[in-house]
Amino acid sequence: MNAVSTPVASFSDTMAGYVQEFRGDRLVLRTLGGAPVTLEVTAATSAQRLRNLGEPYHDVTGRLAEHLVPSALVFGYGPVYQGGPDGPRCQVDHLVVAGGPGTPYPHPHEEPGWWTDQLRRLAGFYHRSQFGGGPADFGQYRTELRGGGEKPAYGVQETDTISRLVYGMATTYLLTGDETYLDTAERGSRYLHDHLRFHDRAEDVVYWYHGIEKHPLGERKLFASEFGDEHRSLPAYEQIYALVGLAQTYRITGDPRIRADIDGTVRLFERFYADRRLGGYYSHIDPVTLSPHADTLGPNRSRKNWNSVGDHAPAYLINLYLATGDERHLRMLEHTFDMIVEHMPERGGTSPFVNERFHADWTPDHHWGWQRNHAVVGHNLKIVWNLLRMQAARPKREYRALAERLGALLPDIGRDGQRGGWYDLMEREPRDGRHAFAHHDRKAWWQQEQAILAYLLLTAHTGDDGHLRHAREAAAFYNAFFLDHDAGAVHFTVLAQGIPYAVGDERLKGSHAMSMYHKAELCYLAEVYQRLLLQGEPLELWYKPRPDAALPRGGGRRVLRVAPDLLPPGRVLLDRVLVDGEPWSDFDAEAMAVRLPDTAGRPTVRVRLRPAAPGPASAPVRKGPGR
Repeated sequence: MNAVSTPVASFSDTMAGYVQEFRGDRLVLRTLGGAPVTLEVTAATSAQRLRNLGEPYHDVTGRLAEHLVPSALVFGYGPVYQGGPDGPRCQVDHLVVAGGPGTPYPHPHEEPGWWTDQLRRLAGFYHRSQFGGGPADFGQYRTELRGGGEKPAYGVQETDTISRLVYGMATTYLLTGDETYLDTAERGSRYLHDHLRFHDRAEDVVYWYHGIEKHPLGERKLFASEFGDEHRSLPAYEQIYALVGLAQTYRITGDPRIRADIDGTVRLFERFYADRRLGGYYSHIDPVTLSPHADTLGPNRSRKNWNSVGDHAPAYLINLYLATGDERHLRMLEHTFDMIVEHMPERGGTSPFVNERFHADWTPDHHWGWQRNHAVVGHNLKIVWNLLRMQAARPKREYRALAERLGALLPDIGRDGQRGGWYDLMEREPRDGRHAFAHHDRKAWWQQEQAILAYLLLTAHTGDDGHLRHAREAAAFYNAFFLDHDAGAVHFTVLAQGIPYAVGDERLKGSHAMSMYHKAELCYLAEVYQRLLLQGEPLELWYKPRPDAALPRGGGRRVLRVAPDLLPPGRVLLDRVLVDGEPWSDFDAEAMAVRLPDTAGRPTVRVRLRPAAPGPASAPVRKGPGR
């Protein structure tokens, strides 16, 4: 009897790709990067269809031939044997079928309501975890949530994570009309105002405490940041993200108290963070002097970064402009995007990634802290996504050119062409012909969001099928590997193969870095972009303006602006309005604006938006001076 040699080594890995051929025990894929790979299917191989949060396991093991048809998108995981006479052998233990032909929606995540249903499940998880079964009591809120949603008896309430939760709850109401979540968003907005806001009457600005520490003997307010990179400073990004939930709630309600808090914080940015001479916004100011140049700031003295300039738009400023139509907010948006296209791209170097850290004169800083000369892949994707949003409001050649250039370059260097998904932190400069990982090859949830939204909007603006493929593949990876079907919500990080990484803070569902914001934003905008811009389907949204709403006025009445995002001009119309369930005809379809009835009550306004014209936008472009 001949002895059978054992392979030299084996490891388990994931292969993602499109079915080329399936013959019982042999599955041939073309990976996302274009390489062919053959998987061995055994009698022990199991398979399932992609499922959403809250959906049961959908086994298709007995129907492989029905699902593994040419062009179907699948993820296969199993051992890879090395050292055999015929080279590596890939054996598949488990398959996830993420899309295929033959149905009206061959990609499940493109079905109407997929993202809305996911958002509803997310909101339920965070509401139960923080507040149990009753109304939201934000005095019981904790930033830290363990993997199953458990929270500590004591701990910190960070302003930013409360505001991110408020964003998620407000957005859930916007898409579902469930008033439980609007009530939670309004209670959270009030808690921020009452407990975490500081109004400097001498300077007439608003800024926000870092948080409140709850301990057995009481509580202690944390004025300046408690984190190592920004210790004892007021980082711009903390002040920015304090507004994320407030701005979304204001869009729905027009609450004048929220509007005043946002306006006061914008004055803070313009008076103390803005560089009036060279443009942009400083990343940190001293909590006492409010100066960005104080020696107490150490390595953050006189610095600018991506967050302090670029995060205004997605966090609050686009939503504030959508609600108000105020030209001041549009000018501020334009200025931030002008600074991005003027200063962040590499000039004459070898890196395709943008620069993210700067000295006061906009000289790139490649020696700061953990960032050094590393690129955050998600920040580059976020620039693509937000430049295209801005292109809809202030079209400029520079905006579109940078968005399209980054969109074309990033998949080859920031995406995993074998397994799917997008990486985290990479070396900006290539080494030996490739960009190395800065530390690891893990993938974070929020960077997948940026990829999905960036390539959905690139598709909407260009009509390029290649961009649509990247959006679909990113959405398939996110839905296949980040949804936690056992405990609920979304994993913080997965390994390159898609396996959850449950170590340290990354095992948590709530932390300094994670609340509900990015997940809710993805669900909301993916639903908006897919249905209104790509699939030609209507979408309904809910609003509930207060009787004292601080909204723009037209024709002597308050005007509720209901555009869901900055969308390519002429592509979406307001089709129908119901006020307290009754048809309402006083609206501007093209401006997507509703003139509200004169009433002392608080009407529920339900709007239906529909696509006006198919195809990519063709709005004229212009060059402008910015601020």
